[in-house]
Amino acid sequence: MKITPVLLAAGQGTRMKSKLPKMLHKICGQPMVFYALDAARAVSTETPVVVVGHGAEAVQDAVGEAARFVIQEEQFGTGHAVMQAESLLSGGQTDLVLVTYGDMPLLRAETVQKLVAAQKANPGPMSLLTVIAEDPRGFGRIFRKADGTVAAIVEEAQADSSQLAIKELNVGAYCFRSEWLWAALKRIPLSPKGEYYLTDTVALAIEANLPVQAIVMDDMIETIGVNSRVHLAEAEAAMRQRINIGHMLNGVTMIQPETIYIEAGVKIGCDTILWPNTYLHGKTSIGEDCVLGPNSIIRNTKIGDRCKVLMSDLESAVLENDVDMGPFARLRKGAHLGNHVHMGNFGEVKDSHLSEGVKMGHFSYIGNAEIGANTNIGAGTITCNYDGEKKHPTTIGEDVFIGSDTMLVAPLTIGARSRTGAGAVVTKNVPEDTLVVGVPARAIKKLDKK
Repeated sequence: MKITPVLLAAGQGTRMKSKLPKMLHKICGQPMVFYALDAARAVSTETPVVVVGHGAEAVQDAVGEAARFVIQEEQFGTGHAVMQAESLLSGGQTDLVLVTYGDMPLLRAETVQKLVAAQKANPGPMSLLTVIAEDPRGFGRIFRKADGTVAAIVEEAQADSSQLAIKELNVGAYCFRSEWLWAALKRIPLSPKGEYYLTDTVALAIEANLPVQAIVMDDMIETIGVNSRVHLAEAEAAMRQRINIGHMLNGVTMIQPETIYIEAGVKIGCDTILWPNTYLHGKTSIGEDCVLGPNSIIRNTKIGDRCKVLMSDLESAVLENDVDMGPFARLRKGAHLGNHVHMGNFGEVKDSHLSEGVKMGHFSYIGNAEIGANTNIGAGTITCNYDGEKKHPTTIGEDVFIGSDTMLVAPLTIGARSRTGAGAVVTKNVPEDTLVVGVPARAIKKLDKK
């Protein structure tokens, strides 16, 4: 059986008061439409169709090849929006059409699967999702027949006091038999507002004595739709809690999880501990048995096993295993710390590789450098890599000792096992096994090889 999702994402979202299309506002690091698309794809056998309108080009660019697109040039209601997909899906292109909204990011794949399964078993033309809730949030009320099928949906604006007391609400997710849907859409009456409502398909089915099934959802949180920045914050909080719970169930310890922010797609190994005010963004992956935070910000960074990051800022960096750094250390784009590297407080590394066992003292800056294994970088060391026009490399061999407050004026190479005296300004290459001191630094003796 062919199943195709149709995602409604054409609305302008005027209550967001934003230049950005509503569907591209982010929740835990991803545009909200991505979550709705992921849930729909869990049941899809065909490429999903996204109905776009306001900000169509931007939405298409963001979603890319994950969907096909149809444009709703003028917005004449939800029924009219689904009509736009007919050219792609009629004539046997699909058996079932799943219709959901791009601004419902919390709807789970498991819930959508229950809806589709219900429609597969339903001899009638459609099934829909409902929820039992005290807060109606503007949803239509569900009336049921004695046999449990749907008798009607009454919108909140048209409901009387007795109808408003009904607790079962229409969520706004549907599964239709394709051939029936396209014919029914053409028979939807025009509303007083000049729109065609998808909910009117329920009345068309009931008038024809065709059963409409309703599946009650377990969790009201899944029904949160985003129409304002207030709703966006609600959805963000719920998604953040969902993500954190998922990691904890997979073996991650969180101290005060309500203070920890983890974006969708971040990977964390078991027995890692996250302390308060830790932020994990983008395509970050964390190994096992790490300790991160408190007060650490980590973006698009790969961290190995048994690493410790205390009160530090990392972006587009790589840490291998058994690295410890901080507090107040910073890794910028291209920083790569090898196994067992130690990086002290107030240090900064950019576009540089620190090989295994390097110890980098506090208040140091390493940029555009290759540092050999087991080298010691003394406190206050600076690679002077920028001459005002270009950046130049520094290469330091293995087992080198760089004294405190050394200035390394690139381009520069320091040979293995050499040493610099405290406060040296090194402007020329240093051979292996050599001690240099002074301003500018000069060689004063050869060192015994060990």
